Amino acid sequence: MTIKRLVAAMFLASASNSVLAEESFTVQDIQVEGLQRVALGAALNNLPFNVGDTVTEYNLSRSIRTLYSAGHFDDIQVLRDGNTVIYRLRERPTINAIEFDGNKDIKEDQLNESLAGNRIEVGEPLDKTILKNIENGLTEFYHGVGKYQASVEIEVTYLPRNRVNLKIKFDEGDAASVRQINVVGNKLFSDEELLSNIESKQDLPWWRFLSSDRYQKQTLQGDIEKINSYYLDRGYLRFNIDSSQVSVSPDKESVYVTLNITEGEKYTISGVKFVGDLIGQDEFIRQILPLKDGQLYNGALVTYTEESIAKLLARFGYANSKVRTIPDINEDTKEVELTISVDPGKRVYVRRINMSGNSNTKDEVLRRELRQMEGAWLSNDALESSKQWIQRLPYIESVEFATAPVAGIDDQVDVGFTIKEQPSGSFNAGISYGNYMGMSFQIGVQQENFFGSGNSAGISLSTNKYQKSISTSYTNPYFTLDGVSLGGQVFYSDTDYSSASSNLEAYNQQRYGFGANFGYPINEYNRLNFGANYVVNKINSINEYDQLRHFRGVLLDAQNPDGGYKFTNYELSAGWSRSTLNRGLFPTAGHYLGATIRATTPNSDLTYYKVMFEARNYIPLSNDHAWSFLSKLETGYGNGYGSKNGYDYTLPFTENFYAGGDNMRGFESRIIGPHAIFRYAQSVPGLPDPNAGSGGFPSGPESDRYQVSQRSIGGNAMAVATLELITPTPFLSDDYRNSVRTSIFVDAGNVWDTEFDINRYAGLTKIVSSQNQPELIDYSDASLIRATAGVSLQWISPMGPLTFSLAKIIKKYDGDLQENFSFNIGTTF
Repeated sequence: MTIKRLVAAMFLASASNSVLAEESFTVQDIQVEGLQRVALGAALNNLPFNVGDTVTEYNLSRSIRTLYSAGHFDDIQVLRDGNTVIYRLRERPTINAIEFDGNKDIKEDQLNESLAGNRIEVGEPLDKTILKNIENGLTEFYHGVGKYQASVEIEVTYLPRNRVNLKIKFDEGDAASVRQINVVGNKLFSDEELLSNIESKQDLPWWRFLSSDRYQKQTLQGDIEKINSYYLDRGYLRFNIDSSQVSVSPDKESVYVTLNITEGEKYTISGVKFVGDLIGQDEFIRQILPLKDGQLYNGALVTYTEESIAKLLARFGYANSKVRTIPDINEDTKEVELTISVDPGKRVYVRRINMSGNSNTKDEVLRRELRQMEGAWLSNDALESSKQWIQRLPYIESVEFATAPVAGIDDQVDVGFTIKEQPSGSFNAGISYGNYMGMSFQIGVQQENFFGSGNSAGISLSTNKYQKSISTSYTNPYFTLDGVSLGGQVFYSDTDYSSASSNLEAYNQQRYGFGANFGYPINEYNRLNFGANYVVNKINSINEYDQLRHFRGVLLDAQNPDGGYKFTNYELSAGWSRSTLNRGLFPTAGHYLGATIRATTPNSDLTYYKVMFEARNYIPLSNDHAWSFLSKLETGYGNGYGSKNGYDYTLPFTENFYAGGDNMRGFESRIIGPHAIFRYAQSVPGLPDPNAGSGGFPSGPESDRYQVSQRSIGGNAMAVATLELITPTPFLSDDYRNSVRTSIFVDAGNVWDTEFDINRYAGLTKIVSSQNQPELIDYSDASLIRATAGVSLQWISPMGPLTFSLAKIIKKYDGDLQENFSFNIGTTF
């Protein structure tokens, strides 16, 4: 069998048409050799001819290029045996695994994404010709971040069945430091003044270890722009950076940067005029225009003007407007006339809004928060507002949106919202046994996004030796399409507060009832809330301390003085809230204001009211909101109204305010506030009686003695303020910023009793039973402020929100009985 190898394609292409005609033949058979992974049919489909076609050697050479373009083969040979065409192929090996070694500056996810763009993926055929380009590209990246000693090598290990393993080995080395930055040509501003405004630092001394003089190409480009803006913002319109040079030292450990500049002269604005279409907003734009005649030229103001006009046009649907400023410079007078060209383009409408990423939350729950509507014109303000409203939902971690033009239609776009959800509730369950509590069982679920409906539902059940409780609640925040909410709750609890961990004066309370609430939105930021509750309280086993005299005088049954207290109340509440927060959980900007008043009706057994106010203000300190400052104030006041049996009603002790724990980190829960005072009457011995003994007679109240309890009873007034610096969480990626928060805080406040009269105990003798006996202080004095400082870590875990805080008490009183350091764990924010 005579086999003739075909000549190269280029040679065949240069042959004459007559020669090609002489070499033509009819293909009777096509044979393919060397296939292992690629199917025969797939290989034949890439051939430009079939059996029975008449071909030339030129056609055969073109088939080689066609087969190469399929990307499956490393080597291709075409042979001819008579009218039979034979292809001998060597397939490219398949990538079995990709391993990275030594990479620190580049994450593996970034590397895999970059390699995939070059078709270097597990399961794909390997094109060895691009490996060198990948090595060079990665090396160039390291040079760009100042690591000139870095090297990258791709190691190929061949495996059976035509497979390979790739191992990309990185030797990153150390980053070069900026040894010196030279500015050449500056006369108006010194080197120190210019370099103080840029991020790159030169030759830092060892004690500035928190700063970095590492060279990065991208950082230098930004610094050049900052220097350019520095001059333009001061009127130097002709300023120019003529050139920049970066020189690397022979040891590749240092970099020298030289900037050659031309400063020029100052220019003032001689006039501002507009050309184009201002969509009827001419007068408004001129009123807000920051550029004025006679003003020194300012590049930042020019850019701000362009952006402001573009944003204004975007509010009316002109999302693709073009605004640019054309300067007309007069070199003789050193003045510049600015012409602002405005081209609004076509008004853009939203065809469709798509939601993605919401695996748990229904689309309709998210769509009811939208302020941008389908069919309406595209508004950036409406899109940002929609993003903010969705982010305020407590079960949403982050929201991003993007617009995509509709193919073939130049005035329509589709909007896509990408949602990242977070745990929307908490779950706890447990069973235990202890000598004090006995058998304990608890289970509870609180879900802010019940079955993805956006409704809030919760149920809790617990029982042990000192507590039995069950409660259930449900709230629909969109009972109507207008945003009117409706909810209700049913509850029962039987609690023994004699536990030392409660920090309260011992008593047993049985409480049950039900209630309903609804809310009404006034506008985008303000809301009114109303509620009604029916509550029954039964109290017994209480230590009758002195501050209970009003409560006892109103409710005590003279026929059954040991029967405890029982009272039924009908409560009404009204509240107002205003929120501009950018997120529901872990906000970083905006404010929240809320005020609530709750009062019992006159036909209740006890008539009283409580007023509460909360204010929170977040101020971002960085553009990415990684640093933020929080100021917070919580206040409350309650008292009774009316009288009974000659006693004025006061706030029941079960409704008192407390501080410590969640709202005063560092102090034990509910430890701050008035302590119970027990007052004991004394007696004077009587005359001896031979029949009945000596006996005794009560002495006057001036001879009474008192004792201050270590346990708190709370007060009817409270004020707690917080200053908090929110910081990035150390050693944690920014990906977790919306679910983990670290802060440095100072808490200060007090709980007091406006009805307390310290003069009642003037001249009385105090009973001291131990060295830790609290002192008697004026519990009506609101200025007895306590304060703590510390750090806090908050985490939205899959089981619910958790708070960890470590605090040091910086101000307390003897009655607080608290150590200086405290570690708290809580489940509220």
